[in-house]
Amino acid sequence: MPSAASQVLVSIIPIVGIVMGSVVIFFWMLWSHREKVAMIEKGLYRPASLDLVILSLFAGILLSSVGAVLTVMLSLLDGFGYGLLGGVIPLAVGIGLVVFYVLGRKAVDGNGRA
Repeated sequence: MPSAASQVLVSIIPIVGIVMGSVVIFFWMLWSHREKVAMIEKGLYRPASLDLVILSLFAGILLSSVGAVLTVMLSLLDGFGYGLLGGVIPLAVGIGLVVFYVLGRKAVDGNGRA
């Protein structure tokens, strides 16, 4: 039987880790905000551009590969059932994002070539 002190320590360690991680993230966000404000005041700030089409390709490939692996493994382990949705849903979302990439590239080109 573990002692009461060890049980308390085992309970406190995750709490302290979450609190310290939250403090680190808070101060990173605060300093990042102050840095951006200082850059805006000096006229040096350039907002980061986000290429939604490339981001959709990255997320689509990632989700498709994870969904495919989950679909195969869950179908082998449990057969076809509702548990298989854990792999089919990310697979479908990933395929949808890759299709968005293909259609988005055609729209960006303007001449219909991807």
